[in-house]
Amino acid sequence: MSIEQDKKLASRFPLEVVNQRKLNLLDEFTAPNAVEHAVPPGLPPTIEGTKMFFGMMFAAFPDLQYTVEDTIGEGDRIAQRVTAHATMKGDFLGMPATGKSATWSEMHILRLKDGKVVEHWGVVDQVSMMTQLGLMPGPK
Repeated sequence: MSIEQDKKLASRFPLEVVNQRKLNLLDEFTAPNAVEHAVPPGLPPTIEGTKMFFGMMFAAFPDLQYTVEDTIGEGDRIAQRVTAHATMKGDFLGMPATGKSATWSEMHILRLKDGKVVEHWGVVDQVSMMTQLGLMPGPK
């Protein structure tokens, strides 16, 4: 696949899987043995772990939406900067629902092979998210 095709494939996760709640699409563009480096402890680092995590996200943040800000590709890697926005309506990973909304940034790197995602790394601005949700104090 070309780098432009890989970029388009990478955008399917935020735009279709998350925004349209189509978790089943992960099976279409993720290799069965893909490694997920960004799931929380206790979840398997697999496509099934990703599905479990986002199932919990959708339950806690039913209006979660991603906006793709930047997509950059080189070699077999795609990097994306996304902005997430959501309202915490349910408990999440032991944190009680606050009813508050938050907007935060995320960075993702995908490694692709033969048109499939084979590895994913992600970094989420959790401090900003948790501060806005009222789960931790903000700077003074």
